[in-house]
Amino acid sequence: MQSFSILQYIPVSTIRSLNSVNIVFGKYNRPTVIHKYILARGSQTTLFAYSFVFVFDMESFLELFDPDNNKHSQKDTWNDSENEGNRMSDCENSSIDDDQEERLPPEPEQGNVEYKLKLINPSSQRFEHLVTQMKWRLREGHGEAIYQIGVEDNGKLTGLSREDMKASLKTLNDMAARLGATTSILRERHANSKNKDITTRHNKEERQIAEVLIRKLRKGDREDQDSIIDLRLAVTGAQDAGKSTLLGVLTQGELDNGRGRARLNMLRHLHEIKTGRTSSISHEIIGFDSKGHVLNYAEMATAEEICEHATKVVTFIDLAGHRKYLRTTVLGLTGYSPHHVMLVVAPPMNEASQEHMALCLTLGLPFFIVVNKIDLGFYSISETINQLENAINAQGYCKQLIMYNNSQMSWNYESEIIPVFNVSCVTGEGLEDLTNFIKNLSPYNVNSADSDPESCLFQIDETFRVAGLNEPVLGGLLVRGAIAPGTRLLVGPLPDGEFSPVKVVSLHRNKTPCCLVRASQSASLTLAPPTNRSPPLPHLRPGMVLISPWDQPHATLFFQATVLIVYHATAIYSGFQTTVHIGNVRQTCIIKGIMDAKDRGLQTNDTASVLFRFVNHPEYLHVGMRLLLREGRTKGIGKITQIFPLIGQQNSMQ
Repeated sequence: MQSFSILQYIPVSTIRSLNSVNIVFGKYNRPTVIHKYILARGSQTTLFAYSFVFVFDMESFLELFDPDNNKHSQKDTWNDSENEGNRMSDCENSSIDDDQEERLPPEPEQGNVEYKLKLINPSSQRFEHLVTQMKWRLREGHGEAIYQIGVEDNGKLTGLSREDMKASLKTLNDMAARLGATTSILRERHANSKNKDITTRHNKEERQIAEVLIRKLRKGDREDQDSIIDLRLAVTGAQDAGKSTLLGVLTQGELDNGRGRARLNMLRHLHEIKTGRTSSISHEIIGFDSKGHVLNYAEMATAEEICEHATKVVTFIDLAGHRKYLRTTVLGLTGYSPHHVMLVVAPPMNEASQEHMALCLTLGLPFFIVVNKIDLGFYSISETINQLENAINAQGYCKQLIMYNNSQMSWNYESEIIPVFNVSCVTGEGLEDLTNFIKNLSPYNVNSADSDPESCLFQIDETFRVAGLNEPVLGGLLVRGAIAPGTRLLVGPLPDGEFSPVKVVSLHRNKTPCCLVRASQSASLTLAPPTNRSPPLPHLRPGMVLISPWDQPHATLFFQATVLIVYHATAIYSGFQTTVHIGNVRQTCIIKGIMDAKDRGLQTNDTASVLFRFVNHPEYLHVGMRLLLREGRTKGIGKITQIFPLIGQQNSMQ
């Protein structure tokens, strides 16, 4: 038996003359999978995989045994007559020219970067392999991949002739088109010529290298396919109501085992898995095709594949139920602007469930109720419904609870009607009706005028870091306007109340790159300074906004609002501190004044015009925004009536 070293070129004729051959699969010095191949003599090479032994790039090795090898021997990468002699012992000769040639780092096994020496006239089998490889690289890069053409796997910049480069780029375009992706050349240069751009060199003897960006876009991002319905559905309720378990069953299509197995994919932190309690805001999606079929239940369905084939995508916003995390829950209901709310309760009705329902009523959010865990049978469902009705009446609202009936219930239910579902995540009872109801829900308050690109407002709900990116990634909701890569906006307010110019670099929706985000859509994006001479990006935080320069935004420390005190144990006077939720803004405020206040102050059910001041830093607000104040059991709602913009460092009120 004969063995071959890592970078050694092995002619097909040599391999066919052997009874067996040892080859190590792996990316140089890092062999990962070891196989032993027995070669059968004959007109076509046949492989019998046993197991284990040692060296070569998997892709190039498979190319050696391509049944169509003889047809393309003059054009195939491994039969290039110009390079065959040089490849006989790359490891032995590399020391001669390592100091004279420029190299890239060896090709990484993981990630979205791929090196290709050439892609010329691949066979159908080889082409399918290349497409599969590109799909994997795109998935590693969340829809983006970088291909270096003319570069060997060890990073050597070999380069290609003009004709070979043209043919390789054509193959690359065909591969991308097969996956619904686009290609764009980021850079072209000559091999072994530092800082010599191809546009300044025209010597035909120079060998070329190209860096190509592959981007896979959402189906709905094309102008002629702007028909995807995007609906946000918040899921709230008391702890132990089974919210995360219900979402796991709805999105995965598998019933729970009664011990919380279905909820594991919904949890984000280790302490959540240990305690079973959600403490943060998480997102899950469910997609429906044009016939109303759920796409999530397909084998190995990813978010990218769901969004590519869906005509409607429902984003579930899983909120915390424990009272300890109630502020996070309120932020999810106010900052994420859900179109509807699914209130999950488990018999018997408790005080925490009533508080979550009171939040939905106070904020004016349309909601429906899901009575979970009906398989337990310990409590009467009718008794739970009566408890819900009594809790609604106690809040002073006139609402009618109606058990869901597929033949009678209107899909776009009126505001005074609250549908009720009885479900079990263990037996599956009621889940089909609930899924059909969610499928037919429609977004509300979506105005086409909000898509005017000249008036853009994007609220920043969260910031996070991604490996390989110097700048933070921002997640949030586009309130109005439209954003595309290259859009120039202002971000702020900064601690001094100013706004800083920035440029949008990339956009993602549901983990998929996109070229346009419209009003009422959630997205994540990356920013950069508008020019190379601009100062670096400031510190970004949740609560900031991205806004068009022609809107001439102003930050504010003082604002006035008409407030209704829903509940307070005693009375509220000037100087009272409370946490205020306004859209994606959550900050402590001090009441500086109460207009028309009586000597007894503001008590439960009192309404007055109140002047607030932010304690920490200025925020961006506008007249008409809804306000929710909470401090302990104190609750109040209101609407902003006046803004006092900052002028320089001083507030106009001062």
